[in-house]
Amino acid sequence: MSQTMVTIRMDEDLKTNMEGVCRELGMNMTTAFTIFARKMCREQRIPFEVSVDPFFSEANMRRLEKLAAQVDSGEARLVNHDLIEA
Repeated sequence: MSQTMVTIRMDEDLKTNMEGVCRELGMNMTTAFTIFARKMCREQRIPFEVSVDPFFSEANMRRLEKLAAQVDSGEARLVNHDLIEA
């Protein structure tokens, strides 16, 4: 089977962290991506759940930035409270 070169761009810290995890698992990044590609082709899907964390939505980030500005300006203040478990 012939092989081909694939180039992937990613954040340098992410790459370093991934290399460390791969090393701990006894493989390199090429092997990890090949495992991912084989599983994806076999299952015809991304082989893990992909979702968006609502905490990081644009609306929530705007809300948090507004609250932070209010705290910084003294318009609002932080108070201790018990956590509510869902």
